[in-house]
Amino acid sequence: MTTTHDKIDRLFHALGDPTRRAILDRLSRAPTSVTRLAEPLGITLTAVAQHLQILEECELVHTEKLGRVRTARIEPKGFSLLEKWIKDHRSHWELSLDRLGKMLAEEDSLS
Repeated sequence: MTTTHDKIDRLFHALGDPTRRAILDRLSRAPTSVTRLAEPLGITLTAVAQHLQILEECELVHTEKLGRVRTARIEPKGFSLLEKWIKDHRSHWELSLDRLGKMLAEEDSLS
């Protein structure tokens, strides 16, 4: 059973690779064939397929084969999970900083 923590770990691992980020940047513009993804990256089709597999496992990308052409597109599900994680952590830090600010203001008023 995969936990949310495991999924977040895999998302950050996937996004930690510059080639995978370049693939996501390209796909953010439009769905693209694997062959066209490989051209500007200067890597083999096999390497692109391996990167896409990782991105698919994280639900950041979806690929489908129509005839002889495999096309990849952005999959928003993985980004939604990442966005929720960031929002939750941002809220935590904002609350902590608000408390710190209040504490420092109280110290200043006592001085």
